[in-house]
Amino acid sequence: MTEILQLDFSPAPENAGERLDIFLTRRMPDWSRSQIQKLIRQGSVRLGERVASKAGELVAPGESVEVRAVRRELRATPEDLPLHIVHEDSDLLVIDKPAGMVVHLGAGISSGTLVNALLHHLGQIGSLSTRGGEMRPGIVHRLDKMTSGLIIVAKNDAAHRRLADAFKARTVRKTYVALVHGRLDRTEGAISSGIGRDPKRRSRMKAGGLRPRQAETEFKVMRTFPGFTLLEVSPRTGRTHQIRVHLASIGHPVVGDTVYGAPSKIRLEGREQKTLARTFLHAAAIEFNHPSTGKLLRFTSPLPQELTQFIEVTPLAP
Repeated sequence: MTEILQLDFSPAPENAGERLDIFLTRRMPDWSRSQIQKLIRQGSVRLGERVASKAGELVAPGESVEVRAVRRELRATPEDLPLHIVHEDSDLLVIDKPAGMVVHLGAGISSGTLVNALLHHLGQIGSLSTRGGEMRPGIVHRLDKMTSGLIIVAKNDAAHRRLADAFKARTVRKTYVALVHGRLDRTEGAISSGIGRDPKRRSRMKAGGLRPRQAETEFKVMRTFPGFTLLEVSPRTGRTHQIRVHLASIGHPVVGDTVYGAPSKIRLEGREQKTLARTFLHAAAIEFNHPSTGKLLRFTSPLPQELTQFIEVTPLAP
């Protein structure tokens, strides 16, 4: 398979002085920083009218950033990578994915993914369902690179089909924990708006956007802090970047999600500090019927240490 990548970005005033590789990493969530640095060395990134020469070059507002690259023969292969298995049987696995791990190949990603780790764990190609294709074997649904938590993987095509049907019928219940900027004016609610591709930044989604598909997200306030709110979030549909886009659309972006408007620096106790290096979004629980037995299954995952520390160690709490 040949993949042609063409992306254009326009740095905002708050991005002034930001390293080029960091700027692109935050806007290309399926690419690792080392892969983006390689693109820069290969001459695949332009700053305005010139080819960028170093990953450490600084971006400036008004100077376009263009990425042009070609990548060939993407196919998943086994890799010995850490894998936190919550549940496994003959039909499926439930994995607790860490932030920073991409779920499957694509957009220039050929290694280091959850799929690569699964193929190594299972010992053979063909040990996962084939309905997702060669780059996404076993993948029924996905989590964004910088989102952690629970994800279901299908071992065979029959299980994959039934699980996919369950997601389509909205009988799979997912619960996330998110820390957002600002204080909400209600303790619970729902966001219902179509989500489509952002016409100006094609790597992003947008409420409205191009060819929007209806999406619904419910939320409840778990805890409030000065300038922040901890939410329990339940998406009723499964659109790309849905939770991030919906929360940003009501003026409460997820902490660390600079792609969707969260600030790169936050003010705590009168001092500015860098925001989280990941999004504060965690898939904390998932509930579904087993594709073969019909038994109701429910799995939970505690907040990762870096998120717990952000709340407890930084001066976030009053």
